[in-house]
Amino acid sequence: MNALLHSAVAIMTPLLLAAMGGLFTELSGMLNIALEGLMLMGAFSSIVFTYLSGSMIWGVLLGIVATMLLATLLAVVTLNLKSNVFITGLATNLLASGLTIVLSFRLFGNKGVVVFDRIGSLPRWDIPLVSDIPVLGAMISGHSPFVYLSWVLLALSSWVLYKTPFGLRLRAAGLHEKTLVSLGLSPSAYRFIAFLVSAFACAIAGAVLTLNLGAFVPNITSGKGWIALVVIFLGQKKPLGLLGASLVFGFADAFSNYAQGAWNVPADFILAIPYLFTLLAMVIVSIHADWKERIKR
Repeated sequence: MNALLHSAVAIMTPLLLAAMGGLFTELSGMLNIALEGLMLMGAFSSIVFTYLSGSMIWGVLLGIVATMLLATLLAVVTLNLKSNVFITGLATNLLASGLTIVLSFRLFGNKGVVVFDRIGSLPRWDIPLVSDIPVLGAMISGHSPFVYLSWVLLALSSWVLYKTPFGLRLRAAGLHEKTLVSLGLSPSAYRFIAFLVSAFACAIAGAVLTLNLGAFVPNITSGKGWIALVVIFLGQKKPLGLLGASLVFGFADAFSNYAQGAWNVPADFILAIPYLFTLLAMVIVSIHADWKERIKR
């Protein structure tokens, strides 16, 4: 059980980071369905730059820059050229999917899995005293720095969104756009920043996937960006809600990994458990929202 909980926390980290970035665009009034593509760009560029620079820190930072450039293209086309946000989001996902494979072939002569042997494994941090606590120790201690970074960023996001003038104005762009305009402020400017914040978080989420594996696999995100969108709505668009929803999905994914060795059932069915759970969660949320609406009437 402890191993399952530990694995769930590790698996939830990229989902939490991507959902955190998507929360900023969602609260600004833009549904960012390009989380998948942004994560994929971050995953590829982070490990490539880590390999080329020999530094994981520089690799992640340059991966963030590359992902922000893609988000800038998305934001300009959406906000300045007034393109449909859903179409541009899908186009961004397709662009990232194709571009990473093309670049992988051009740089390494391989369209499949690229293994980076020179990149060391991520360190694991054991927290003194906490690691000895049953259950809680398994969940909190012994993770990579990215896990703890995601918690720090979650707390920082909550503070920025609800305790700063910027957060108030960002949320106003989504809820009371005319009020923001009446103050002489541009909703598009705040939405542009939200796209960049989203790219920042998604780049780190993607880096978690590849740096933890030490290799790049085409389409390594495998729908995690789409699940992150579900996490945003399942978490009621609240930072703490994102943490709970991400943990639930992380547990579902960890359970599917455990079931592959424990159950004598087709592997394809077991691997589909997280996605079936995603569909079930959305159905339950929709029914709950409809039920609340009926009560109000």
